[in-house]
Amino acid sequence: MSELAPGTMAIPNGWDRRGLPGWTYHSQALFDLERTELFLTHWQVAGHVNDVPSPGDWISFDLLGERAVIMRGRDGVVRAFHNLCRHRGARVVDGASGHCKGAMVCLFHGWVYNLDGTLRGAARPESFGDMDRTQFGLKPVEMEIWHGFIFLRFHPGSQPSVADWLAPYEVDFAAYRAEELLPADAAIWDSELPVNWKSVRDVDNEGYHVPMAHPALQDLYGRSYVDRVHPGNLVSSYAEFGDQPGRLWSVKAYVGLAPEQDWLPERLRKAWTYYGLFPNAVIAFTPEGAQFYQDIPLSPGKTRLTGRMYRRADETREMRIARYLAYRIDRETSKEDQQLAIWSNESMKSTAFENFHLSDLEYGVRVYHDGFRRILPVTRLPDPPAEDQLANINENLLLTTHESQSN
Repeated sequence: MSELAPGTMAIPNGWDRRGLPGWTYHSQALFDLERTELFLTHWQVAGHVNDVPSPGDWISFDLLGERAVIMRGRDGVVRAFHNLCRHRGARVVDGASGHCKGAMVCLFHGWVYNLDGTLRGAARPESFGDMDRTQFGLKPVEMEIWHGFIFLRFHPGSQPSVADWLAPYEVDFAAYRAEELLPADAAIWDSELPVNWKSVRDVDNEGYHVPMAHPALQDLYGRSYVDRVHPGNLVSSYAEFGDQPGRLWSVKAYVGLAPEQDWLPERLRKAWTYYGLFPNAVIAFTPEGAQFYQDIPLSPGKTRLTGRMYRRADETREMRIARYLAYRIDRETSKEDQQLAIWSNESMKSTAFENFHLSDLEYGVRVYHDGFRRILPVTRLPDPPAEDQLANINENLLLTTHESQSN
């Protein structure tokens, strides 16, 4: 990296090129700890305010046993609640998205909730004695909106507000007018991969593999691709296309057709940009659209890959075609990355695997792993601890770290 962008961290000399040890990719005890100490206490991107444009519109978000519903109320305010009826815990909405005309009605016993989450009434209220309805509204989920994107956090955690955390991305998201994005046709996608979620992140957090593994991306922008690391365990990527016409069909068509968006700053008019969100998501922009994608862990060896796609409100026919061509390139890239994640993940169980030996071009992987080690210091151990002792060992290591920092 010859010139550092504002807010970019320099790669130090003599840095430790090792990654997480192999055992961390298949330990059930560590996975359980990741759930409580990482995923449920860190911000998760769940959608965009324009996914719920009208009162009564809702989307859902499920994560490791927790489930949320995000709804726009009659007053136009977007709110997040636990998708859990206060009577017996059934879902008050079912599916990925939908619309409630005037209220949410639990399909189990018919409890009715207003669009702001307050309880309108229980079925057969006389059977509950002297029940105070004000005490039985849907439980809120912590939510923040940043440049139109909706972030949730199920449990309190160490991350600051989303705006403070993602400050290194502020200038770009403002330039992209991210709050104006609209859902694209067939906006939601998902699939499952038989790997630990960290293997997906390891592939995605570096561009060293682009020239070899991604022919279309290399053809499109490989000459200019650069990864950048920022405070807050953030890793972003930037690349410009158009320095050559492209050889592959989809790349050649995209470069030739994509209309220049003169409302963007010049540095973004022909850029594809990726903004990592620790621990498990990315928001990506092209000049004509955007998407976010994330890795939802299901078990130590299974991960759900999902995301949502967005377009511009003033999308022209040329922009729509360019967005489709970008999707074709992205689709092939995703298939290639998924295979790399499978190969990488299966190596973690081999007795021959010693550890990573990372290139300077993979420093983003190290930054990500360092963030992981700070939260779960047990992952610093080269050999796997006993599964029934892992949580206690991690707690003791955290206490030792805190004591040394306070002295």
